[in-house]
Amino acid sequence: MRKIATRDSYGNALVALGREHENLVVLDADLAAATKTGMFKKVFPDRHIDCGIAESNMMGIAAGLATTGKVPFASTFAMFAAGRAFEQVRNSIGYPHLNVKIGATHAGISVGEDGASHQCNEDIALMRTIPGMTIVVPADDIEAREAVRAAYETDGPFYLRFGRLAVPVINDRPDYHFELGKGSVVREGTDLALIACGLELGEALQAAARLEEDGISARVINMHTIKPLDRDLLIRSAADCGRVVTVEEHSIIGGLGSAVAETLAEEYPAKLLRIGIRDRFGESGPAAELLHKYQLDAEGIYRQIRAWVSEL
Repeated sequence: MRKIATRDSYGNALVALGREHENLVVLDADLAAATKTGMFKKVFPDRHIDCGIAESNMMGIAAGLATTGKVPFASTFAMFAAGRAFEQVRNSIGYPHLNVKIGATHAGISVGEDGASHQCNEDIALMRTIPGMTIVVPADDIEAREAVRAAYETDGPFYLRFGRLAVPVINDRPDYHFELGKGSVVREGTDLALIACGLELGEALQAAARLEEDGISARVINMHTIKPLDRDLLIRSAADCGRVVTVEEHSIIGGLGSAVAETLAEEYPAKLLRIGIRDRFGESGPAAELLHKYQLDAEGIYRQIRAWVSEL
């Protein structure tokens, strides 16, 4: 299966949109090669601004550009976009509800050898607390491109989360349709609803296939939009299946798992298992080995669900 990192998808999508819209501008914090915004810079040098290693300042510049009618995409690693620049994102972008799009690459533990300081597993939690912030975690190349386009076409602040690791292209099919705030069922099932986002969607599909061999039918849901969450699909799936599992390359605190738990507690209480980073920092190592160690690969997901089901 073809693989591509969603950070590459981000760069390619910006170039395509840049050809269509002259008001699109791209900002970077001395990481154009890593975030892949260098692709945009090569084609549109006059619309690319390197703000240097000054992420907080970059967010302020993006906010200013948005007030002039530009549509800025401010790009850097997730750790710096959501962590270092949180105050500026909150006060300069979120509070006035400006039309700024934040392209956060190198998210999650699959950053690999860069280690715990760069493996941001807390960014979704931080961005979820900002009123009016839309959060999208695309699963593959096709979805990432669609998410970038949707962000441009939708007014208001966006947090787009991209990865460094090349991941399988799952959505390369004629019936694929991306819609903000609407998850999709990518595999039918009746015994439990397995809800995933980002690179974990591919792993969840593999885990579901193994569960099927054990007589456990798992419905797999692609929940690419974390905020606003597709509450209708979640509640319907919980009612159909009775049990819900979330899988994310993020802390189980504050991310997809928390968003699902909050909704279920309010709307339709159901048995829930949250799979993700469990209240700890990451470590340096090859991405695939880290995903295996932290039980975020297909085998780890399968084993955790099997153990959980056997306890119920």
